[in-house]
Amino acid sequence: MSQSPENHREDVAGRANVEDTPELLAYYDELEAKNAGALWTVANKIEPWEPQSQSVPVVWAYEDLRADVLRSLKLVTPEKAGRRVVYLSNPGRRDVTAAVGWIYAGLQVMNPGEQATAHRHSASAIRFIMEGTGAYTVVDGHKMTLGANDFVLTPNGTWHEHAVEASGSTCIWQDGLDIPFVNAMEANFFEVHPDLSEPVAYPVDDMTKTWGNAGLTPTNGDWNKGYSPMFKYEWEPTYEALSKYAEATDGSPFDGIMMEYVNPTTNGPVMKTMGASMQLLRPNEHTKAHRHTGSYLYHVAKGSGHSIINGKRFDWKERDIFCVPSWAWHEHVNGSSSDDACLFCLNDLPVMRALGLYREQAFGDNNGNQPIV
Repeated sequence: MSQSPENHREDVAGRANVEDTPELLAYYDELEAKNAGALWTVANKIEPWEPQSQSVPVVWAYEDLRADVLRSLKLVTPEKAGRRVVYLSNPGRRDVTAAVGWIYAGLQVMNPGEQATAHRHSASAIRFIMEGTGAYTVVDGHKMTLGANDFVLTPNGTWHEHAVEASGSTCIWQDGLDIPFVNAMEANFFEVHPDLSEPVAYPVDDMTKTWGNAGLTPTNGDWNKGYSPMFKYEWEPTYEALSKYAEATDGSPFDGIMMEYVNPTTNGPVMKTMGASMQLLRPNEHTKAHRHTGSYLYHVAKGSGHSIINGKRFDWKERDIFCVPSWAWHEHVNGSSSDDACLFCLNDLPVMRALGLYREQAFGDNNGNQPIV
C-alpha cells in the first residue's frame, strides 16, 4: 500500500485537511491505477494562497559569460548549430529551458560575413543588441540594420534570419522568446525556409522609417496584424524620450522613469505574448518595493546599481541580465551619484493582462487586489 501521493493538509476552513487512513490509501491506489486521483490530496498545492514561482532571482554577469559566448565561435558553425547561442538557465526552470517564468533567453554570437538559416516558428522573439557592428535581421523581407541597445522584433510566424555584414565586427545580442509558454500550450511549430534565406523585398529599415516617426502615422498606413509593424526600436530615440519624460515628471516611485515599447497602430504591447519597456533610474534613485504577477527579465542597457529581490541584494552593471520572478518583492537602486541607469525589460504582461491575471501590490499594502495607481 502506498502513501498518500500529495496530502498537503491545512487546518483552515475551506481548505483540504483529510487525514490518511488505510482505507483512503487503498482508495488512492485504486484511483492511480485508473489514471485518476482525489482532488483533496493536491488541492492546497495546485490552488496556492498566492503565486508560488518556481523561478529564482538570478544575475547573469556579462563579464563572466562573454568569453564563453565568444568561445562558441570556434566550436560550432551557424550551419551546424542552427543558431549559435548560449542560453540562460534559471535553476528553478531547467526542465523547460527558461530564464524566468515562461520566458527563454540566450546570448547569440556571429562573426562578420556569417548568416544564419532563415526560419519561422510559433514562438515570438525579440533581439536586444549588445555589441558589434554590421548586424542585421530580415523579417518577412524587411531588412533592419542593428546597433547597440536596439530592440528588434521577430514575431511568431514571420520568416526571419540574422547575419553580420562582411564589413562588420563580431556581434552579440540577447535573444528572448516565449518558447516555454508556447510549448506549455503544446502549440509550437518550426519551419526552415525552403530557400534557406529570406530575400530582401523592401528598402532597408523601411518599417522603422514608416512607423517610428514621433507619433506620426502614415496616412495610407494599413496594418492589422497582432504585432507591431515597427520591427525595430532604436536606442537613440528611446533614450531621448526617457530623458525628456524625466524633465516633465517625477516618475513612478516603484519604477522610476519608465516607458513601454508599443505597437504604434494600437498603443498596445509590441506582441501578443510579450511586452517590453525601458526605464531610467536617476542618480542615487532608490525605488520603493512592490510585486506583481508576471515575470520580468531585465537587461542593463546603461549604468550600474543593484536590485533587492525578496530581501536579497543583486548587484548589476551594464550588459548584465537579471530576472525578477512573478510575485517577488523587488526594488531598484542606481549606484551612481552622477549618471543615470537604464534597464530594458522583457516581460509576459500581455498574457497576464489578456487573461485577467495581473495583480500588483506595494510593500506594506495588504490589499493586492487593485493595481498600484
